[in-house]
Amino acid sequence: MKSDPATSAAPLRALGGALRSSEPVRAAPAPSAAALLLEEAADLLVVHLDFGAALRTCERAWQGLAEEPAGASLEVKCSLCIVGIQALAEMDRWREVLSWVLQYYQAPEKLPPKVLELCVLLYSKMQEPGAVVDGVRAWLQDPDNQGLPEYRSLAELHLQRVLLPLGLLSEAEALVVGSAAFSEKQRLDALQAISAARQQQTHGHSGSEETRTLNQEDSSSHKFLSLLTLLRQLWDSAVSHFFSLPLSKSLLAALLLCLLVLRFDPGE
Repeated sequence: MKSDPATSAAPLRALGGALRSSEPVRAAPAPSAAALLLEEAADLLVVHLDFGAALRTCERAWQGLAEEPAGASLEVKCSLCIVGIQALAEMDRWREVLSWVLQYYQAPEKLPPKVLELCVLLYSKMQEPGAVVDGVRAWLQDPDNQGLPEYRSLAELHLQRVLLPLGLLSEAEALVVGSAAFSEKQRLDALQAISAARQQQTHGHSGSEETRTLNQEDSSSHKFLSLLTLLRQLWDSAVSHFFSLPLSKSLLAALLLCLLVLRFDPGE
């Protein structure tokens, strides 16, 4: 059945009028080599479960990006980090995550908010929030970051997942009182949480030696189960970021498959 010429030309008119037959059709720009490698890395990670190859592919893409202008491909760079973080976590090499991303961004205050958020979630879930405390502190203190829309959520995450668990209550209080990121209600709630933590810190050192020994014996299995749970959280947090990228349908299908698998992960 033939299509209606008026109907078929409508999308073109919306862009400024139908094309004449003598006018060349402009081709969409070809994806960069780094974007193609990103798609390959995601395919290796999600479909083939070849985590080592996915990580190596991300690193190859980063080498190519080093030759591009500093402001180019910001979304691709961030997405390469997300895939790399996932690959390292899958291989139980989560301790390497922060040093791995910093080799590309040089300083923690230069990390994209999404990448820093994933680092905080990973290390706090694995009960190692001290690994990121200096990096998040530097990021929050950088004036260039304080106007970003993600600043408030990262400040809250730093308070809840890093400062309070580490018992850095004076620093937590200074952050809440001195930052404009918190609303009045959030500030009051945070100060109440800090006060409760201070009371617990003062009166809560009566745990028995036997309990501490049992906790140490259970630490490895607990961290492993926490990591399984976190893998879903990382992808749930990052999926909207991936869908904002102009990547091919095969990558989006792979990401959907990943989400379906993680939703039925028994480690949840």
